Amino acid sequence: MRTLLFVLLLIATACLKAGNPVLVEPNVVTPGAARFGLYVDSLKGLKVGLVANHASVIGQTHLVDTLINQEVNIIRIFSPEHGFRGNADAGAIVDSYIDQDTQIPVISLYGKKKKPDLKDLKDIDIVLIDLQDVGVRFYTYISTLTYMMQACAEVGIPVKVLDRPNPNGYYIDGPVLDTNFRSFVGLHPVPVVYGLTIGEYGHMVNGEGWLGNGRKCDYTVVPLEGYSRNMICKLPVKPSPNLKSWKSVYLYPSLCFFEGTVVSVGRGTDHPFEAFGHPDIKTGSYSFTPRSVPGASVHPPFKGQTCYGTNLASFAEANITQHGQLQLDWLIQAYNELSNRHKFFNSYFSTLAGNALLKQQIEQNIPASEIRMSWKPDLENYKQIRRKYLIYDDIGID
Repeated sequence: MRTLLFVLLLIATACLKAGNPVLVEPNVVTPGAARFGLYVDSLKGLKVGLVANHASVIGQTHLVDTLINQEVNIIRIFSPEHGFRGNADAGAIVDSYIDQDTQIPVISLYGKKKKPDLKDLKDIDIVLIDLQDVGVRFYTYISTLTYMMQACAEVGIPVKVLDRPNPNGYYIDGPVLDTNFRSFVGLHPVPVVYGLTIGEYGHMVNGEGWLGNGRKCDYTVVPLEGYSRNMICKLPVKPSPNLKSWKSVYLYPSLCFFEGTVVSVGRGTDHPFEAFGHPDIKTGSYSFTPRSVPGASVHPPFKGQTCYGTNLASFAEANITQHGQLQLDWLIQAYNELSNRHKFFNSYFSTLAGNALLKQQIEQNIPASEIRMSWKPDLENYKQIRRKYLIYDDIGID
């Protein structure tokens, strides 16, 4: 077994040196949380607040259990969207409660508030953050990171991030957010796919003054071991209920735009974010029927109706070794099929896009290649900013 892993690692290393993305198993990269010698001793004797969820694991063991066994005093847990156990639907309000397994209070940062208040931070000496991000602007864990950093900066509590790999970290693409469209699914002027780990992203938030009022957070990162930017890392645990596979994580940056349209991305099926469809698409070669399932338990779009469209699992498998980019052709294809019969876009689309322009460009039938060219000046400027905050190598990203 060790020989096989060694051979796979050699193959992966050769591909990485060539600048080609490579799909790797979870055990190739050591997460910051597993590098105990770099942080556990510094927590002894302190009252710790932990931002974590179901994916905050080391092997088969949750970080909370590991730290308790190492006599770290966790006095409060903070949970992001989907909750501490990771089973809440997207956008579902999550209440605070006492965790039955640990008897530690869990403060929801996706309920009545998204930023902790003074009461939540009372008596905490340090905040530890361990969240599995997917490297996409509208995935809300980086907003939770920002609000926690902001709250801690206001009261002088240090923040330490236990870094995890970015499975979409091998490319940068999409429109840079127009700050007039700032929201919880896009706080900062970054592109849709921003090419940083969550630890690096926090450095950028701090360094660019995005905490506001000239504040800086006492911020450190426990880095990954064995990570390269060109690794497309399979994740050991699904990061949220509807990203169930490496294919869904890979396709998510492009397919999430459909959440601002009348088109379904397969919520309520066994393979969400691996397909798109609608009951009135006539050219689709694939069909699915949404139902109530964990992660889409109430009213998934088109519940009980057959949707026709495109299965993208084979696209993911065929293109995984190619340099990545957002796929606009799927969105344009669906718009051309449905816009004469439906109000295609909803008000959420421009919030996801981070501007009003993308909707206008699609409505004006501007080709995908021209739309992409319109992103280029802002992307080049962003890349210059981003370089200041890199912890890991930047193979393949120009």
